[in-house]
Amino acid sequence: MQTAADAGDAATLLAAVPAGRRVALVDPRFVGHLHALRLGLTDPRFAAATVPGALTAQPEARGALLRALRRTTAAVGAGAPVVAPDTDPAPDDRTVPGRIAVALEAEGTAVKRPELGSLTATVPTDAGARATAECARDEVDDEAVRLRSAVKAHDGFFTTFAISPYSRYIARWCARRGLTPNQVTTASLITALVAAGAAATGTRGGYVAAGILLLVSFVLDCTDGQLARYSLQYSTMGAWLDATFDRAKEYAYYAGLAIGAVRGGDDVWVLALGAMVLQACRHVVDFSFNEANHDAVANTSPTAALSDKLDSVGWTVWARRMIVLPIGERWAMIAVLTALTTPRIVFYALLIGCALAACYTTAGRLLRSLTRRASRTDRAAQALADLADSGPLAQGVAAVAPGLRGAFTAPAVALLGTLVMIGGALFLPYGSLLTVAAAAVYVVLSGLAVARPLKGALDWLVPPFFRAAEYVTILVLAARSDAPHAVPAAFGLISAVAYHHYDTVYRIRGGTGAPPQWLVRTIGGHEGRTALVAVLAAVLTHAAGFTTALTALAVAVALVVLVESIRFWVSSSAPAVHDEGELA
Repeated sequence: MQTAADAGDAATLLAAVPAGRRVALVDPRFVGHLHALRLGLTDPRFAAATVPGALTAQPEARGALLRALRRTTAAVGAGAPVVAPDTDPAPDDRTVPGRIAVALEAEGTAVKRPELGSLTATVPTDAGARATAECARDEVDDEAVRLRSAVKAHDGFFTTFAISPYSRYIARWCARRGLTPNQVTTASLITALVAAGAAATGTRGGYVAAGILLLVSFVLDCTDGQLARYSLQYSTMGAWLDATFDRAKEYAYYAGLAIGAVRGGDDVWVLALGAMVLQACRHVVDFSFNEANHDAVANTSPTAALSDKLDSVGWTVWARRMIVLPIGERWAMIAVLTALTTPRIVFYALLIGCALAACYTTAGRLLRSLTRRASRTDRAAQALADLADSGPLAQGVAAVAPGLRGAFTAPAVALLGTLVMIGGALFLPYGSLLTVAAAAVYVVLSGLAVARPLKGALDWLVPPFFRAAEYVTILVLAARSDAPHAVPAAFGLISAVAYHHYDTVYRIRGGTGAPPQWLVRTIGGHEGRTALVAVLAAVLTHAAGFTTALTALAVAVALVVLVESIRFWVSSSAPAVHDEGELA
């Protein structure tokens, strides 16, 4: 930390700082809470940020900062006082940091101004104002504010009232011992994997231990985000780990329950895979709808207006959050039922609960889409095309086929293809070449569905239809096969493919775009993989051939997507983020 005599000296000192470092300007007369400074100066998500009397710039905004500082120096004089005349319209902009923030924004550099709430941050101009500011500062406990703000603003009922009241203190304990959110995230994953291992024993003691460990894992899962908010340790890697580990933990636990059930003489692999498929399809509905409306030009939906009105009634907020069976309620239900009942009952409860939640959320999104007048942007259309995960076969059809016109044509064609594919897998004789023919029809319809930009009111349904077609087809063909262990092999394949789809979502959310086209082509796209599994089911009719083929395909897909995903996230230049996550 260095003290500058005036604005000109500050410019000289800043220019001497190595280019790869963050810098900050703080008025020496600043009065405020330490956490106000933390919020303004240490959050890595923003290239530039300011609170009254202080300004920070990341390396990418350093050049703009120096230019703004030099312009300010030229305007007021190198040795001019740091306080501007009282005729300035904004008191917070009378200091040098405030003036520079305004100059940065005028140049086009976004400057984050965090909400301080009850925290004090000001630059008093006389002794009376300083005494008032110090009194206001001393009346508010900034540590209590910091703890409260560590908790996510919008969360489920169980998480809000059963976890967060004490997990925030665990987060503070971790921060004071130098632990990072990524370390806590990893501890949560390990705990969940141990829980899955306990469930796989198939004993009552193992089930009880699994339920307890799953709840401990969820406490740690809440703690990592609270630690990130408490200590402002946000990162691209952290957001990715938090999001992907949630899926890995849940699916690993499903597998552990299925293994334990088999040891107890009850094969529930189909139920486990069905629960995983339903949960993944629920998520893609949320992802697609949110991306389609991320930057909608207008929103005149009366359904949205009704939802906003209901938000003013406290009990309806909690009721609607619980209806969607968010992760807290879901994991609590799984943990309690694991300890007290059987894996089969756990999966029945999951399937019923998730199905009801899916109907509720999807119906609400359909109503909003049909009753709104909105124009979707090219960015939204591209995001939906990326989420569709079309491979070379569908892209080839789209390239030669004329775009089908009509407001609801794309989702109607995608739904038709999905029904053809799933219906063929369900009702045609197993191993019949007619199933392969159904897959060929699905490929053609998939290409027709994406031949035009996805800007229609219901075009966000296209990716969910494709996910359902692929996942359910694999599930049905594996369940109908006589090959031993075909369903566990299908569980592995769908897990690998689902990872790729979740990874696509998190890349889009991070502003870095979808995975590269070579990756999508290499793993075939949704239509290519679906057609391949249909061909394998028709060709490999002997005992273990289908299982071996599914296992090999799962390993191949997992290796390709994991290597590319890890390479990307480790070396990514994406901005630091913290994904607040979906309630579901």
